[in-house]
Amino acid sequence: MTEPEHHTIGVKDIHLHYLRAGEGDPVVLLHGWPQTCGAWRRVIPALADRFTVIAPDLRGFGDSAMPATGYDTDNVADDVHELTRRLGFERVHLVGHDWGAVAAYSYASQWPQAVRTLSIFEMVMPGFGIMEGAMAPQPGGNFLWHMGWQSVPDIPFALLQGREELYLRWFFQHYAYDPEAVSAEDIAVYVRAMTQVGALRAGLEYYKSFFVSAEQNERHKQRPLEIPVAAWAGEACLGPLTKQCMELATAGEVQGGVIERCGHWIGEERPDFVAARLLEFFGEE
Repeated sequence: MTEPEHHTIGVKDIHLHYLRAGEGDPVVLLHGWPQTCGAWRRVIPALADRFTVIAPDLRGFGDSAMPATGYDTDNVADDVHELTRRLGFERVHLVGHDWGAVAAYSYASQWPQAVRTLSIFEMVMPGFGIMEGAMAPQPGGNFLWHMGWQSVPDIPFALLQGREELYLRWFFQHYAYDPEAVSAEDIAVYVRAMTQVGALRAGLEYYKSFFVSAEQNERHKQRPLEIPVAAWAGEACLGPLTKQCMELATAGEVQGGVIERCGHWIGEERPDFVAARLLEFFGEE
């Protein structure tokens, strides 16, 4: 098995770090918060047997630049679109998880002719009403409270700085089907990334930009996607909501559904399932 190669490239006002592996038609994998491109490390080998796989650290994450602004998902999608153009790819299979899924939807909405297929994992789009409903308080704290709290200026940064490991460990355990699915070693890697200078602030900017991204999506959904779309979520997290959301965003049938024995962290919890479903979906296209 060939290890993915690490590259860095200048895009617009920033530099982006990305992994590259394999040969063939391009597949672009976009991670979410609080992860990095390493979230796809167990999925990449299966895809790289047939495709060129590109997995960037999004703006503000990992080894990519962490500017003060530009975290609305239309702009993040534009970062990725410029990356694919710089690499010479005209049309890609686009895959996104969490905030990477929001950027992937924005990419497909802005440049549908440049997307072969769109695959969305464990996210519902701001601006469709489903995420906003999931943010409403529920007994036992079983709601997406962090979406609103992390959008508040200044206070989350002040309270979380120096406590990143405690906070992230809670997320990786609470939003998994099996609380031990994401190992302590894997969590430590993400904590190291989040404790780099500027990383915590940059990650919170995605949440502070939530309402701008929602307004952008309200415009995008006026033009339903006509490309092939698949949407999956874990039974222990968003369940049927991801597919329901994407059915509102597309003009055709949406493939996908609920991933059994899985929570939010699809790349760590069910990487073989994710890779198999993607290969099947790409083949149908």
